[in-house]
Amino acid sequence: MSASAPTAAAPLPYKLIATDLDGTLLRPDESISERTRQALAAATAAGAAHIVVTGRSVPWTRHILEALDYHGLAVCGQGGQVYHAGERRLLTSVTLDRQLAGLALSKIEAEVGPLFLAASRDGLDGQVLVGPGYRVQEGPLPNVLMDDPGELWAAPLNKVYLQHPRLDDDALAQAARQVAGDLVGVTMAGPGVVELLPLGLTKATGLSLAARRLGVTAKETVAFGDMPNDIPMFAWAAHGVAMANAHDELKAVADEVTASHEDDGIAVVLERVYGL
Repeated sequence: MSASAPTAAAPLPYKLIATDLDGTLLRPDESISERTRQALAAATAAGAAHIVVTGRSVPWTRHILEALDYHGLAVCGQGGQVYHAGERRLLTSVTLDRQLAGLALSKIEAEVGPLFLAASRDGLDGQVLVGPGYRVQEGPLPNVLMDDPGELWAAPLNKVYLQHPRLDDDALAQAARQVAGDLVGVTMAGPGVVELLPLGLTKATGLSLAARRLGVTAKETVAFGDMPNDIPMFAWAAHGVAMANAHDELKAVADEVTASHEDDGIAVVLERVYGL
């Protein structure tokens, strides 16, 4: 009897897994569960690629990538930075036009009153400057207090952060978009995190560049997220998965909603989709 032909490997359901960090891959203490680690490791061992796509700039992301033993591409700064973790170098970097950003801030403050400001400087070691009144989230992320408002504009930036003494995040983002959306991009990336970005820049911008480098297309991508800044990434990817803890705006456009970031929501989907 002749030997039977070897069985061909089943095609991967998705060749690229794109995950946000905060509220998605990371638990509240910035750790990643063992179940999620194992699911990602099994999917990548099967041939899929995993890309971190985060609003954090590179200096606020590197320690997470190192903890993951992550050596591939990461999309940082809301899509403005494509970072090669293994080589520790920036492949692309998009900066905010500071003149337009200043004009946008003037228009927003004319509409809603004085703002509390912070800013992220460009580069691998770009500092995050924090102005008076701006509430910094607790944690290990480094920042520098800014006494002179002129420091904000002294070097290239990848984003400006806004907070308001009374308006909540959604109301502030909506007001900023209405009066300055023709000058800058406006996104809400998490609690207390409303950002001004280069006009047209989104997570989908950086993800598409990174995917092209990997030879992977949008229709081969599954994406996970939790905040409105993930909406463009969901629109780009073939399948968008919102966490149970996600903002309602993202859930409204998601293809499915999984368990929360505290309950292994990414692993739940990967185990099902990849048959792990």
